[in-house]
Amino acid sequence: MKETDPEKQKLYYTIGEVSEMLDVNPSLLRFWETEFKTIKPKRSPKGTRYYSQKDIEEIKLIHYLLKERKLKIEGAKQVLKSKRDSVARTQQVVERLKALRTELTDIIDDMD
Repeated sequence: MKETDPEKQKLYYTIGEVSEMLDVNPSLLRFWETEFKTIKPKRSPKGTRYYSQKDIEEIKLIHYLLKERKLKIEGAKQVLKSKRDSVARTQQVVERLKALRTELTDIIDDMD
């Protein structure tokens, strides 16, 4: 999962930008919109989806549950309904650890 630079964050991202950020197909994001009612991108008059930071955080949480914890959609819905806060914290810790691993790997590569 690619991280966004906090200094370069925008208010809204297109479906292409979000799919690239998470390394998933845009069609998967559209499918998740139908399954998880908490994902509500704004739409332009032409129908282009624009995801807010809140939408992206929700999508990252769903991505974590489905792709990393290997839950089915119904299982992810149950977890989101009952344990949203603890799952969100766990997902944030996992993201930070992955970023730290990448940074450490880069440092080791630079030393070689």
